[in-house]
Amino acid sequence: MINRPSWAEKTTVLQDYYDDELGFEEHDDQKLFEILCMQSYQIGLSRQTVLNKRDGFRHYFCEYRIDKVANMGDAHVKLMLINPEVIRNRMKLEATINNAKIILEMRENGLTFNNYVWGFVEFQPCKLKVSADERLPSQTRLSAKIAKQMHKDGFKLVGPVTIYSFMLAAGMIDARL
Repeated sequence: MINRPSWAEKTTVLQDYYDDELGFEEHDDQKLFEILCMQSYQIGLSRQTVLNKRDGFRHYFCEYRIDKVANMGDAHVKLMLINPEVIRNRMKLEATINNAKIILEMRENGLTFNNYVWGFVEFQPCKLKVSADERLPSQTRLSAKIAKQMHKDGFKLVGPVTIYSFMLAAGMIDARL
């Protein structure tokens, strides 16, 4: 039996997400990009809502292939804005394309997205001790520092709360029970 926090017990989608994805170290650029996008989509929404739309996002963003997403334009955004399979928020959709362009630019300069994000934690997950009833903070000084740098580097929708969620999801912070 997996020990889950109460939020992860609410639906099978959340259970599966907690059991199979959340908090496991990820080092693949494409998967890290998807995780960043999913966390930015969650701004103002529930994790359940975002996970319910994940297949639609994967379809319209070509499985989050960074090179493909970086070459998308306004016509693609307009198509997505009328599609109920995704979260129809122009700012979030445009941020996805912008962030893919930033990652692609990094690649062209010899830096992987993996090395960029994991470099912030010296390639070692930070450990948090938590109990099942304890709430995690919504952000930390480190997530604020990383968000500030990512924003400076051109990323969009990367505030301290989003980056903290990203760090948890990508296994950069080990907070599993």
